[in-house]
Amino acid sequence: MNKKRVSEFIRVSFLFLALVSAAAFAAVRLMKIQLVNGGEYLELSKRKTSAVKTVSAARGEIVDCKGVKLAKNTAAYNIVFDYALFPSQTDKQNDCILKACRLIAQFGDECHDILPISYDKPYEFTSDSEEVNKLLSALKLDSSASADDCIKSLAKKYSFDESLSDNEIRTLAGIRYTMVLHEFSLGNDFVLASGVSEQTAAAVEELSSFITGAEAVQYAVRTYPCGSTASHIIGTTGPIYAEEFENLKEQGYKLSDYIGKSGIEKAAENFLRGKDGEKTITMTSDKQIVSAQTQKNPVLGNSVMLTIDSKFQNKIRNILSEHIGKLQNKELTRPDGIDISQSDAGAVVVIDVKTGAVKACVSYPDYDINDYINNYSEVLNRDGNPLYNRALDGGYRPGSALKAVTAAAALAEGVITPETEFYCGMVYDFRDIQVRCTGHHGNINVQRALDESCNIFFYEVIQKLGLDKLLEYEAFFGLGEETGLEIPSKKGYLASPETFSKLGLDWTVGQILQAAIGQSEISVSPLQMAVAAATIANKGTRLQPYLIDSVWDYHLTQKLSWTEPEIVSQISDPNGVIFSSIEAGMTGAAKNTPDGEYSLNTLPLTAAIKTGTPQVSKTRQNSTVIGYYPVEDPQIAFACVVEGGDYSKYMVRKIIDAYYGYDEEFSEPQFDN
Repeated sequence: MNKKRVSEFIRVSFLFLALVSAAAFAAVRLMKIQLVNGGEYLELSKRKTSAVKTVSAARGEIVDCKGVKLAKNTAAYNIVFDYALFPSQTDKQNDCILKACRLIAQFGDECHDILPISYDKPYEFTSDSEEVNKLLSALKLDSSASADDCIKSLAKKYSFDESLSDNEIRTLAGIRYTMVLHEFSLGNDFVLASGVSEQTAAAVEELSSFITGAEAVQYAVRTYPCGSTASHIIGTTGPIYAEEFENLKEQGYKLSDYIGKSGIEKAAENFLRGKDGEKTITMTSDKQIVSAQTQKNPVLGNSVMLTIDSKFQNKIRNILSEHIGKLQNKELTRPDGIDISQSDAGAVVVIDVKTGAVKACVSYPDYDINDYINNYSEVLNRDGNPLYNRALDGGYRPGSALKAVTAAAALAEGVITPETEFYCGMVYDFRDIQVRCTGHHGNINVQRALDESCNIFFYEVIQKLGLDKLLEYEAFFGLGEETGLEIPSKKGYLASPETFSKLGLDWTVGQILQAAIGQSEISVSPLQMAVAAATIANKGTRLQPYLIDSVWDYHLTQKLSWTEPEIVSQISDPNGVIFSSIEAGMTGAAKNTPDGEYSLNTLPLTAAIKTGTPQVSKTRQNSTVIGYYPVEDPQIAFACVVEGGDYSKYMVRKIIDAYYGYDEEFSEPQFDN
């Protein structure tokens, strides 16, 4: 072998050894990667993401003062898309959405779709400009874009299959847009349909392997076993509107949450609302769940106990409706021929004199909360405007019932004494006008003036007292004032030049006389009248009315807070002459009831009332009565208003009987708890 060949052999051998060495090194390195660091690199290859998912808490329940459930929770089902299980590919997502929507529709349920575009072609916007602008902004379209442009934009953005039908395109567009607005994400499931039937829920669960990410989730739904009992007071819950969400989002609400919309449901939202729990979901990039750990358990909402006694409330409602029925059927008529058969509405409020707690608050006609939820438009359009809460928002002239307040003001200011008399000759001349009284009473003092409802006595009183002082005392009694009740109630107004100016009316000289007897332009609610009656019963101490007795844990095992009686104002009566005189006049009025079922004379103890028949128009009047019982130790105060009717005092005996259980024939409907 020559030197040249030896040299080539050495070079080849060296290259071969180098290649073998490199291969061996690579093999060792690969072995290390696979065996030693394999788990580490596998984890890197599957990037993990984590998100906090909300676990909803049940809303607290609303019960009456004896624990009867007026608003409670029952189990229902939502169809939900879980983001962690939802497909990653757009086309598969679209397929799942359409399959789920078809299945839900098959059983008669509906999907959530807030896209403000008509369902059928030619597409048109179906909402106000604010909602349309929100849609255009989300799709980054200018203001000239049409509804059809929006559908096309959504179809392009989410790669709709061109073979889809118009119905499928509109369905998919609506759900896709709703998903965006509801912020569908790992920490926020999307509620595709709520309150679905058990059949729908079972079908979705059965076919969940074909509709990836969809599941039936049980949740607590609000129900109202009370029906029409205290419906104006209890109120309702409802979904959060988009315009509300910006503020509520900061308080931890989700767009899919329900919130109190009216009544106690709204007023006690902070008590009733539970505290949602949190669960951390960890998943890989290919949506494989690695772990699901509960970080915070949900806390049930607190239950709210009302001052209302549902049984008593029902009785009062029946008493009022039966009285109006008697007027309509002409079982009760006026001897002067005035037609009172057109009466169709009214209100009654009963208050605990010792505390200010509202024991019954009836507005008639009323409505069933379940009807309101299921068919709002039908309830809205019923005769008699049943949604109008006459007990709290009704504005009425109290008529002669106000004379008790006028008398209290005059006695407190010392412009009259219990012995002061004025002459009533039935006709009264005041400057350049002439007014009449209901009778010829001769010389009459305050007690008889209240008993016999003499107008002329109070015409004389107001001239000595002055309008400003009358207004001051009306406010002391809570008339024309904010009630401070937990739920909204009407403030109303009192007869004065300022009120007339606001109403665009001219204040004439004779209005001061009418103001003294509860006529003129005065507007107060039955609640305010009941508060005034309770203030008289309490000898000048006015208490704050309230509806929430206490707040309990969800299961009513522990009382967490309660309402204490609160004094709002007091009228000094050191010698007791002010309210003893008024009480004597009101007990005299109570004796002027007929024998039989309406009689207040056969009660075990003494009743006190003051009636009124305020004019509404030349041909129509209302009927009012305020009072309390028993005079010996007042327990309840009440106010009744009958629109277009009369004889409201005939309800007083029945109200007292109902409260004390003297009535044994009343059949109380049972609530499903």
